[in-house]
Amino acid sequence: MREDAGRLLVFGLGYSGQAIALAARVAGFEVLVTSRRDVAGAAVEVVPFAAAQGAVAWATHIVATAAPDAQGDPVLACYEAEIRAAQALRWVGYLSTTGVYGNRDGDWVDEGTAPMPGSERARRRVMAEAQWAALPVAVDVFRLAGIYGPGRSMFDDLRAGEARHVVKPGHLFGRIHRDDIAQGVVAAMRQVVPPGLRIFNFSDDVPAASAEVVCEAARLLGVAPPEPVDFEAARKRMSPMALSFWAENRRVGNAQTKATLGFAWKYPSYREGLRAILAEEHLQAAGQQSQV
Repeated sequence: MREDAGRLLVFGLGYSGQAIALAARVAGFEVLVTSRRDVAGAAVEVVPFAAAQGAVAWATHIVATAAPDAQGDPVLACYEAEIRAAQALRWVGYLSTTGVYGNRDGDWVDEGTAPMPGSERARRRVMAEAQWAALPVAVDVFRLAGIYGPGRSMFDDLRAGEARHVVKPGHLFGRIHRDDIAQGVVAAMRQVVPPGLRIFNFSDDVPAASAEVVCEAARLLGVAPPEPVDFEAARKRMSPMALSFWAENRRVGNAQTKATLGFAWKYPSYREGLRAILAEEHLQAAGQQSQV
């Protein structure tokens, strides 16, 4: 194991949590991941969430991925005392959301912009950020844009017949590839920083309209995109969750994040990300055929 590596405990074996765990292991960290359910064949060592006291004491680094509820962060609800008492712990990372910035009518926000949550979901995130920031160690809050990657992209929506070509001029969304989340979190973990709070914006370099992404994904698949639908017509069939995302329009800056962590995104826009996902799918398909 490399000299700068440590012992990482990831709370949550979800899409981002597993990617972070695997990237950290490649970087030389020992890794444990918690899960609330039985997991067979996981690529990393898993401990039950309800029995993670020993793992907390063991860890030098902790990443929390769970969404808060009305009472606050679920990890701290169970383990705040143990985390505060952990002698080896020197760094904590919390996965939050750029949703804490709320609606800015298309204006830019950056790492220094004060939160302005416009939904109960985002207000809970702000509360959870404050709970983690109160810990007496180095705390990094990662505000994530819309997450996509293999198995969770517009390709999947198109194949399932669930993609919507919604047209709303001037309305932009930020995105971040799963592997860039993992890269960024590991880069932050490897820095030696004093106790205190840092804010990072994990959003790619090119905020883009939803319709752009749908059309590009369809082009790469060689299929026709869904028929365009004006937002005012489309909203009548949207779920409350979907409507809450369309109610907010902002562009998220990341210059300070990249400068502090010393890297560039592997996928600076949805274009590079979609091409990489499709290339990975083709490689996997070729590998499966070769085994037949």
